[in-house]
Amino acid sequence: MRNIGSPTLGMVRRVAGPLICIPTYNEASNILALVNRVHEAAPDSDILVIDDASPDGTGDLVRQRILKDAQLELMARPAKLGLGTAYMAGFAYALQHGYNRVLTMDSDFSHPPERIPALVRAVDDGAHLSVGSRYVPGGAIQGWAVSRRVLSATANFVARQLLRLRTHDCTGGFRCYSLRALQFVVTRPLRSSGYSALIELLTRCERAGLTIVEVPITFTDRTHGQSKISRQEIFRAMLTVFRLAGRQS
Repeated sequence: MRNIGSPTLGMVRRVAGPLICIPTYNEASNILALVNRVHEAAPDSDILVIDDASPDGTGDLVRQRILKDAQLELMARPAKLGLGTAYMAGFAYALQHGYNRVLTMDSDFSHPPERIPALVRAVDDGAHLSVGSRYVPGGAIQGWAVSRRVLSATANFVARQLLRLRTHDCTGGFRCYSLRALQFVVTRPLRSSGYSALIELLTRCERAGLTIVEVPITFTDRTHGQSKISRQEIFRAMLTVFRLAGRQS
């Protein structure tokens, strides 16, 4: 597969397996091991790493791996452009290259690769969007302090109440989008750039009447590298919730 700077237009083909989009920034300590685990869990899947010019050499590691991995591709972006634009770039690439299911996941092993087949199966069974959920029966969180658990649960509760969402895990990024969901979410750009883009995408899908299924997962806190969640990101997520709440259509 090729090393690309941006999605390229070409003849659309239908691909049997899903595309797994993994946005990265400074994940050199995780990315190659994650690629291995994803291949083991979902051998029919292709992987698109979307790297935002990581100064730690994440993109270089993927670029070297591509030489011997036909199911891996790198989208190298010129700067840190944000999670929301990374998702949209991955969705556009998937549609342009004939994928009919796209899965998004974090690069720090917080999302268990072993649950990829369950997310894909939920879409194959009729869901437009499946969500790897910490907050349904069978879901769990490992490695978080009590304060972070309370913060996450509160954020999800507030988002659900203000936005009238049925999905319990509104902020998780471990998701599988069907072709219909992909075609819908790319119809207009996201206003959110960071992790708040997850709330915006979910809200759009629910308000459009798409079928959403939650698949229980065990979320595990990262052991290598640094978390990208900052106070600024949390503040942006709150602003996104209030903005979307003021626009109930």
